[in-house]
Amino acid sequence: MLALPEGYGVRHTRETDHPVIVDAIGRWWDTPNRAMLGLLMPRLFLQFFTRTSWIVESESGEIGAFLIAFRSQDDPAVAYIHFVGVDPELRRAGIARGLYEQVFETMRGLGCTEIRAITGPFNKRSQAFHAAMGFTPHGDRDIDGVLAYPDYDGPGEPRVAFIRPL
Repeated sequence: MLALPEGYGVRHTRETDHPVIVDAIGRWWDTPNRAMLGLLMPRLFLQFFTRTSWIVESESGEIGAFLIAFRSQDDPAVAYIHFVGVDPELRRAGIARGLYEQVFETMRGLGCTEIRAITGPFNKRSQAFHAAMGFTPHGDRDIDGVLAYPDYDGPGEPRVAFIRPL
């Protein structure tokens, strides 16, 4: 069960959440390439993966967190967490952990045995979170002191890849 701060609820995402999520990404992330964030969160994720994606919002409709995930079409045993974010004011309350546990349960129910995710080599907080959630990092080159794949998301966009059994 996902534990939420008082006054917050969780539901599956809807296509109409797209501008709210993109706006939240712009406000919540401290990243060297903000333009890339919008490209990584296109509307199509909210058109086709709503059963495996969630949004946390206040009673007044303010976004508190979101998680976008999907099951692989090519390998149905594999799931992927595409994007997750928690309002900085709500971090350290267990919301991200609860959302991840929700997606783990959902994907196991769909027959998945493995889940994957990525983050930037500069994002030490995300790397620590994924390690705490049982993910193993991998890459083929040391970038900023961590194994990552250079140019993973295009030129100059390296990523640390994670795998976790379900």
